[in-house]
Amino acid sequence: MEKRILGTQGLEVSALGLGCMGLSFAYGTAVDKQHGIKIIREAYEQGINFFDTAEAYGIANEELVGEAVSPFRKDVVIATKFGFKGGQAFNGQDSRPENIRAVAEESLRRLKTDVIDLFYQHRVDQNIPIEDVAGTVKDLIQEGKVKYFGMSEAGAETIRKANAVLPVSALQSEYSIWWREPELEVLPVLEELGIGFVPFSPLGRGFLTGAITQNTKFESTDFRNSLPRFSEENRSANQKLVDLLSAIASQKQATPAQIALGWLLAQKPWIAPIPGTTKSNRLTENIGGASINLSAEDVKKIDDAFAQTTIQGDRYPAHIQQTVGK
Repeated sequence: MEKRILGTQGLEVSALGLGCMGLSFAYGTAVDKQHGIKIIREAYEQGINFFDTAEAYGIANEELVGEAVSPFRKDVVIATKFGFKGGQAFNGQDSRPENIRAVAEESLRRLKTDVIDLFYQHRVDQNIPIEDVAGTVKDLIQEGKVKYFGMSEAGAETIRKANAVLPVSALQSEYSIWWREPELEVLPVLEELGIGFVPFSPLGRGFLTGAITQNTKFESTDFRNSLPRFSEENRSANQKLVDLLSAIASQKQATPAQIALGWLLAQKPWIAPIPGTTKSNRLTENIGGASINLSAEDVKKIDDAFAQTTIQGDRYPAHIQQTVGK
């Protein structure tokens, strides 16, 4: 698989990474541990070397990633995150220097490694100056416990402030054909500062694959039940987006998911999406998206088609959206 450089510090990753959250968190019942290990190792065998986890995804998620990649640890990039009280997103932010250090030590232990390749601040903490956060990660880098610094869902001004203290290698935020907000302010700043971009939910939390319809029933513990965009009414209204994507995919002898990923990869050479999955066939399908070569004309046709549609439903409920883009 093609490799891409994130940031100006030399972080090299596969064009597609694997978002590991859904293996044990947020999208219903966790998969069996051995199945999760199998998915991660299959991803590696098919060219993925970039694996994403976080303290907030639960102890089991970091432990799963650590065990799965242990046979080829030196050949992969592990990204994890800090920044929530007690490691729980619903508790609010905690990027105090002492907590960052504590999380780093616990992540190192759970991941069974001596260094975190990419350490993200999961959400901006309004109570802690971003300069202090960047300074703490800088110390961890100097101590050899972290290699690269990342941020997640941060706004342009905060990114600038952090980067002035410690170069930010990557920003992770939601970005896909149906969520384009980063194009307004964030992407121009990343390009100016030489920061890589790691889109999460590049397949619209599964919606852009075409596998989710108006009639889909999610498990009671599935995070999507709380998202306005995934109400039954809005799923029905947004189905025309998937229909458009399917029509384009048929012309390219591809799947909607592959077109959605190819579209992202065509935006900038420093973008590396991290689709997640619990299924081997979906993993192989997603990886095929890295081979989709869309021309500038293709991208324009897709953009023009989607510009004629109106997406229904907010990305997040208000209380979650308040933590984004600070």
